Amino acid sequence: MEKTKKSGKFYLALVIFSLVGQVAWVVENMYLNVFIYKMFNASAEAISAMVAASAVAATVTTLIIGALSDKLGKRKIFICGGYVLWGISIWSFAAIRMDVINALFPAVASAASLGVSLVIVMDCVMTFFGSSANDACFNAWLTDSTDSTNRGSVEGINAMMPLVAILAVFGGFMGVNQDLQESWTLIFGVIGTVVLALGIAGFFLIEEAPAKPQTEGNYFANIFYGFRPGVIRENGKLYITLAVLALFNISISIFMPYLILYYTVTLAMENYVLIFAPAIILAATFTGLYGKVYDRTGFKTAIIPTMVLLMAGYVVLYCFRATVPVFIGTLLMMCGYLGTGAVIGAMVRDRTPENKAGMFQGLRIVAQVLIPGIIGPAIGAAVLKNADKIVNSDGTASFIPNRNIFLAAFAAAVVTWAVILPLCKMAKKEK
Repeated sequence: MEKTKKSGKFYLALVIFSLVGQVAWVVENMYLNVFIYKMFNASAEAISAMVAASAVAATVTTLIIGALSDKLGKRKIFICGGYVLWGISIWSFAAIRMDVINALFPAVASAASLGVSLVIVMDCVMTFFGSSANDACFNAWLTDSTDSTNRGSVEGINAMMPLVAILAVFGGFMGVNQDLQESWTLIFGVIGTVVLALGIAGFFLIEEAPAKPQTEGNYFANIFYGFRPGVIRENGKLYITLAVLALFNISISIFMPYLILYYTVTLAMENYVLIFAPAIILAATFTGLYGKVYDRTGFKTAIIPTMVLLMAGYVVLYCFRATVPVFIGTLLMMCGYLGTGAVIGAMVRDRTPENKAGMFQGLRIVAQVLIPGIIGPAIGAAVLKNADKIVNSDGTASFIPNRNIFLAAFAAAVVTWAVILPLCKMAKKEK
């Protein structure tokens, strides 16, 4: 089958909205962890609770807004309007600071604990806007705008953006002292402004996807469409693919919330970005090219090498602490992480029923965010329960992430193979 060609405007929208959306998710998935650790001495349990609460918020939002966008047959207004509100919500974190909390709540027993709670609440608010725009509607727009001849290539570009975003954020703010509240005000202000500005630009850039208004059933029934037994039976391969996505992301979620802290606190890499950045660039380039492998050869041939790379990266990161091996382990892990995500993501889009992409985005988030966001960080927190602690300058203590998070992630990846192998057998004759 001849590959369907997409316009330059489509690829521009894909790259910009995917990248900036992932920049915003860096704030949530990695920067907020560092923020509450640095500013409020958050524990591993608090970080795990924040990730879990955000995962629930993302899932509920995607189910509701995804079905609504299907019902209306509209994606653009949700994407652009959501990005505008998303940017505003990111600004709000600049106001969550110890001096403001002490001024507004002078009688509170622990300003730090209240600060952690406020961040968790605002994280859920930010997630509502971000998931409406990105998880529910931008991803549905991508599914509507592509077909089986080009989804691997498109998903390869989409999947590389999380690491490009990490590089952009951490590289852009590399010289900023994260121990100072003023630095976080700058970070939240700049990223919030970029996200808001893109939302406005999107009204002129994005072309509405060819989605038809969903007239079957009522709106509230459609929210839970993907959970119906009959729908599950009709789309068995999609649900098996979603099971692979969930297990894979549990493995990632075990270590990812603590990864930057592991580099900076455990390994004491003050200039870790200089090590991290080349690995990200190479892994992103690899993923952008690797997406074509799925288009040409199918799921089985594409998924096995990337899972092997991921697990090899875990082994190296667990066994070594020196700079060069850590770089190699990070590179292998990142290539495996992005490559596997691209292959699974393309498979999910191929299995999504036509004109129902919005309804099924909620299921994708259940597999990609909710289940991993609750189980993965909880495993990570359990692994770090008895981790060594470091005494801060103010006399408080903070935990030190250790290498066992990679051992636990490796074990989760082994479990993932139990579902990957049967799916490979099902897909071996499909391109």
